[in-house]
Amino acid sequence: MDLQIKSSRVVLATDSAVKKLKELKVAESAEGSFLRMGVKPGGCSGLSYEMFFDTEKYDNDFTEEYGEVSIVVDGQSVDHIRGATLDYKEGLMETGFSIDNPNVSRTCGCGNSFS
Repeated sequence: MDLQIKSSRVVLATDSAVKKLKELKVAESAEGSFLRMGVKPGGCSGLSYEMFFDTEKYDNDFTEEYGEVSIVVDGQSVDHIRGATLDYKEGLMETGFSIDNPNVSRTCGCGNSFS
């Protein structure tokens, strides 16, 4: 796996995830924004991920820099996300972002929520 990592990072992003985030920022005219990544209550297992481009940072945010791409995790989500790897895959069977999270104890059948 092509990771750009430091062991103390909150979120590890693969080269392919960083590349796709750069492309999306350009496509969505979001050059001055960052990826906000967090968890929210919901889904069949209790929590679900949320990711979107944002421009406003808060005091309790944790920021990871990957060159031109920043990933920000809010303070309430950080314990659920710490150590997770964000990847992007493109292929016949699977296309999109995926999160490999060591903090997950179980996931639902659809793969969209966890606890």
